[in-house]
Amino acid sequence: MSLPGLAEPTDKLKQLARGARDTLPMLLGAAPFGMIFGTLVSASAMLPWHGQLMSGAVYAGSSQFIAVGLVASHTGMLVIWLTTFIVNLRHMLYAATLLPHVAHLSTRWRCLLGFLLTDETFAVVAGHHQQNLSATERRYAHWYFLGSGLAMYFNWQCWTLVGLLFGTWFPQLQNMGLDYAMVATFIAIIVPQLRRMPQLAAALAAAACAYLLQGLPYKLGLLAAVVVGVVVGMASSWRSALGKESQ
Repeated sequence: MSLPGLAEPTDKLKQLARGARDTLPMLLGAAPFGMIFGTLVSASAMLPWHGQLMSGAVYAGSSQFIAVGLVASHTGMLVIWLTTFIVNLRHMLYAATLLPHVAHLSTRWRCLLGFLLTDETFAVVAGHHQQNLSATERRYAHWYFLGSGLAMYFNWQCWTLVGLLFGTWFPQLQNMGLDYAMVATFIAIIVPQLRRMPQLAAALAAAACAYLLQGLPYKLGLLAAVVVGVVVGMASSWRSALGKESQ
């Protein structure tokens, strides 16, 4: 039996730890990705602390890779901002999906969870809410979200630092094929989400666009695929919502 006054902190810590534990498989997939990012920074004109600062303050894996490449090619800051903004547009869909579960939280909580929201954390938290949760689990679901987000955040910082340190000794580390782990992680994230038409439509549209436009320079085909996927996904969600209202 729990002592009065201790049950609530214990429940919060349980959900925090559970969120971190459920994110463990994602941590393994992101580890090589973070290490490669650190290696790329150490091989670029950027200083090591620039890379660690970017991981700590920006915390957006794919956008960080793109930003490092654009900085190396002396691209203007406005183009870098716009490019990374477009790449991160998918987070609008993530936020829209999770909004019903965090809308009751304070602004401080929502800002913190929004900053910690990544592809991996979204997959874990969205899967958590699809389960039959008890009243206590639903009440402290934001602590589960926080545990997952913090686990991914510190994992990313750790492996960025490892990449920065080992990049000097192994400058060709990024060419050893370690990035396959991130591809496998993304496949594991995306496939379980394709049970509904908006997600499936967005994935098919983005994949088709990326394939057809792969010859465009500066990876513009990939950027176009992101935009098309977001637009198709949002349009499909809107259409599904209208269909439910008309019934």
